Amino acid sequence: MTGTAPTASRTLRPPPGYRLAATIRPLTFSPYDPCARIVDGTLWWATRTPTGPGTLALRGTGSELRADGYGPGGDWLVAHADAVAGLRDDLTGFADLARSHPVVARLAARHAGLRMPATGLVFPRVLRAVFEQKVTGKEAYRAYAATVRHFAEPAPGPVPLLLPPEPAAVAATPYWVFHPFGVEQRRAETLRRAAAVADRLERCADSAEATRRLTAVAGIGVWTAAEVVRVAYGDADAVSVGDYHVPNTVAWALAGEPRGDDARLLELLEPFRGHRGRVCRLLEVAGVQAPKFGPRAPIRSFARF
Repeated sequence: MTGTAPTASRTLRPPPGYRLAATIRPLTFSPYDPCARIVDGTLWWATRTPTGPGTLALRGTGSELRADGYGPGGDWLVAHADAVAGLRDDLTGFADLARSHPVVARLAARHAGLRMPATGLVFPRVLRAVFEQKVTGKEAYRAYAATVRHFAEPAPGPVPLLLPPEPAAVAATPYWVFHPFGVEQRRAETLRRAAAVADRLERCADSAEATRRLTAVAGIGVWTAAEVVRVAYGDADAVSVGDYHVPNTVAWALAGEPRGDDARLLELLEPFRGHRGRVCRLLEVAGVQAPKFGPRAPIRSFARF
């Protein structure tokens, strides 16, 4: 633990009703994430920036947000704190789209303070998304946490966090090092390939370019790319096509159908183009889940979503 005094600070003014905890939740993998914690309502997030390692603290103070940065990357993090807090999220047109479906309209009203965060950093999200490919959340978190602790570089700031590993170090690590963490060769090699081109990934101008470059890496498909750009760029339209649960969730919430495939997922989300990922996020935050063995409640039960 180094650098207990902030290197930079900033006051942000979110819109009325803004919800910090719900907005920045995607930045943490679990309550025990070695790189990010929410402690007493304050987000502590350690990462690598273009200017060096840093930790960002975001805390609500009445109607304001206080952003403190620590370490060599502290200035960069504070300069981008409004994006990380979702305050650059563009909701233009969403209100009109939401009104086209009663469930989405209710969720949009209930969670009006929710925003899409944008970290501006690609590789830390790639690390997590690759480990999440085709495994349970518990297995993914185990691999992620074990990898971070294997490289074990302390982050700046007063909270004991670790930095995500340096891409060059990941690229140089043989795949068998990841095996004890529950990572098979396929995912390990995918991660190593992505780490080898991390500099190019970080230089992408926007979500579309990042998606093209990501999916050009062997082992990274549209699901992984969407998981990355939704948080790295705050892409409110990114849909995780190929997900095990999302098609069923969307089919159940929007059409009362207990099961759906990717084609049905995209069909139901098409009226919300530009904000399709936002709709999925609203369903997630609301805890909407398709029934496990078929519909067990009448359609009117959607009123609670």
